[in-house]
Amino acid sequence: MDKTSQIDNLEMRFQALEGRLYGDRRNRSGKPAKCAESLSRIQAALANTANKRERVKILHKKIEDLMKYLDPQFTDHIAVPDAMKLEFILAEENFLLSQAAQLEQVSSLQPLLDSSYIRDVPEHATKLQRLSQIHIKEQDQTDAQSQEVKRLFEEYNKMMFLLSKQFTQWDETLRKLEEAKGIRPVE
Repeated sequence: MDKTSQIDNLEMRFQALEGRLYGDRRNRSGKPAKCAESLSRIQAALANTANKRERVKILHKKIEDLMKYLDPQFTDHIAVPDAMKLEFILAEENFLLSQAAQLEQVSSLQPLLDSSYIRDVPEHATKLQRLSQIHIKEQDQTDAQSQEVKRLFEEYNKMMFLLSKQFTQWDETLRKLEEAKGIRPVE
């Protein structure tokens, strides 16, 4: 969009907003009320009021102090004497020392954090993701192969059981036939 169409679009939006705010009210000269004009008038009136009043000028100068006083930590600053603060610090001495030691350790390891190995982590992460997907696929294939081997072992065991049973029956039949003929089995 070019600038003129953007300005026209903004103008239409302002008119719609003014229509919602003011309806069909008119200002003193009979023209439709304008939101921007009303805001600039109000701002000018507030500035004039603030400049005329000495107390408001002083208040503006003291805003930083007011913000400091409104801060919830300010009451802690006033209410807790320095000796008490020292006691707090001494009570946390061991914790602070351990934190300082850990901070020094992190500082000494900073060159490792800036190494090419750490900078290349995103590249390695994508490679690792691909390897993980391959590993999962191969794991699924291994599970399927294991199931197939298990099924084949079960078939083998059934076959061996049936063959063993068949040989036992043949042996029993042969033994009965040999007994009937009077042949003595060879041991």
